[in-house]
Amino acid sequence: MPAPEPPQDLSGLSLEQIARMAAERKLPPVESWNPSHCGDSAMRIARDGTWFHEGSPIGRSAMVRLFSTILRREPDGSFALVTPVEKLTIEVEDAPFVAVELKSEGEGKERKLAFRLNTGDLVVADREHPLRFEGGAEGPHPYIEVRKSLDALVARPVYYELANLALAEGNEPAGLWSGEIFFPLEPAA
Repeated sequence: MPAPEPPQDLSGLSLEQIARMAAERKLPPVESWNPSHCGDSAMRIARDGTWFHEGSPIGRSAMVRLFSTILRREPDGSFALVTPVEKLTIEVEDAPFVAVELKSEGEGKERKLAFRLNTGDLVVADREHPLRFEGGAEGPHPYIEVRKSLDALVARPVYYELANLALAEGNEPAGLWSGEIFFPLEPAA
């Protein structure tokens, strides 16, 4: 049975609904599968979240969602698509996912932040899904952990939304609470 279509935007959903949908999503147990390496997948995930196969973009979003469920990060930092019987390497330019939409509810320590990814996945920033900022030549690079060692790059417009919320809240250092955790909006020292 195919997975249900993910929501197209978060505006009509409460954070409670988003958190429930995120928790209900069942993923294959890729961490427990240990097949032999079979080669290269001829696939690449671009920095903007576009998935390519043999140089051409994968146009079917359902196919991208399916591949994203069998993606894992290897101990050496590389990425692989894993099934019970095969493992194929995949090139990832930055992060395998992109956070393309933000939903914020509450204020201060009661705030919760939810993100919709380019794959339709939903993630609520909390202890298991931390939001972090890394320094870069062109400014901070914000990320949220989606699942074990797999991050989403927070898209620039979403980052600006986070920054505006943080500025309005006036915390020192600038940052936001979500899931009872404070996330500073600057790279760790």
